[in-house]
Amino acid sequence: MALTPQNNEAFVREVDEELRRDQALHVWRTYGRAIIAGIVLVLAAFAGYLFWQHRQHQAAEREGETLQKAYDDLAAQDTKAAAAPLAQLAASQRDGYRVLAIFSQADVLLQNQDLRGAAAKFAAVAGDASVAQPFRDLALIRQTSAEFDTLKPDVVVERMRPLAVAGNPWLGSAGELMAIAYLKQGRRDLAGQVFARIGADKDVPPTLRQRAVQMAGAMGAAPAAAATAASNEGKTKQ
Repeated sequence: MALTPQNNEAFVREVDEELRRDQALHVWRTYGRAIIAGIVLVLAAFAGYLFWQHRQHQAAEREGETLQKAYDDLAAQDTKAAAAPLAQLAASQRDGYRVLAIFSQADVLLQNQDLRGAAAKFAAVAGDASVAQPFRDLALIRQTSAEFDTLKPDVVVERMRPLAVAGNPWLGSAGELMAIAYLKQGRRDLAGQVFARIGADKDVPPTLRQRAVQMAGAMGAAPAAAATAASNEGKTKQ
């Protein structure tokens, strides 16, 4: 007896479903253990990652508390008590805490008039490629400030030149060092241009900016000239 089209379609579907069940059963028998093992490994890895994140968060909290304690000790002028926590944090794997600790260590050395020791601390940060660039730039500025009296003016100028530009967050500090170095070279025109550049930048702290405006005025360079200061400096660079 021939099958009707409807019966034929139903038969094909049944055969297809049975075949799929057989294939699924075969796959499960062959790879079932491996699949379960893979799922277990993925879950274990995810659990490990969550645990690691939790531990990292806890460690960061502990380091934050350690840094705060060191700051409290420094505020109380107890540098001896602050020494141990700062030394601990200076070896941290977290850049932020490490840099802040090293900066604080350098500040203590500056208070003790140990300019060379402080400069070495700042230089370590400035030369650390793993540290964020703004931290490295600030470290270079502070290193140069600590070493200023022992450096040749042209060394100061070259160090600060990339930072003493409009729009750079460290224009004020870097620009002052650069301008003073120009004055030591007897190049009042270039010093005036740099002071004018600082005075024209509204993002520079008010006190520093006001001082720069006064210095620029004393040298006959108005802040309005800051727009062309960089190009003029480049033309007259020796």
